[in-house]
Amino acid sequence: MIYGQLKNFEQEKVIFSPALQKGLLYLKNTDLATLSVGRHDIDGDTIFALVSEYVTEPKKDRRPEAHKKYIDIQYLASGEEMIGCSLLAPEYEVLQDELELKDLIFYKEVQQEVDMLLKPGVYAVLFPNDVHRPCCMLGSAAKVKKVVVKIAISAL
Repeated sequence: MIYGQLKNFEQEKVIFSPALQKGLLYLKNTDLATLSVGRHDIDGDTIFALVSEYVTEPKKDRRPEAHKKYIDIQYLASGEEMIGCSLLAPEYEVLQDELELKDLIFYKEVQQEVDMLLKPGVYAVLFPNDVHRPCCMLGSAAKVKKVVVKIAISAL
């Protein structure tokens, strides 16, 4: 997992692969406020953005999830949310496996979960071994607009 700020991109870009750089540059150079909800291709199925709008929920109501084929760059265009993150462990019980259809697997519970604040300007890069619990509220429910840049593992 990488937790960073877009304002530091120029100083930090040398540590990122070209595919991660492309995804972060998309977030940095796009007027995210005008993006419609849905999918926006950046480089076909290799790199694309998924835009959603929703109201955050209590952490207990959100399921920990992970992906196998894609890395997430999670970024909020507006609002604030908490995202929990834990390292994948073999003892995590699978709640729902949709890896073949949706590149998505849900876990019943995770341990040693760390909470991270997402707000405009701050991003989280989540790899297949980073189980994450997005869309969690900070105290009270809030409306957010989120852009998740999906980067195929094969692009790294």
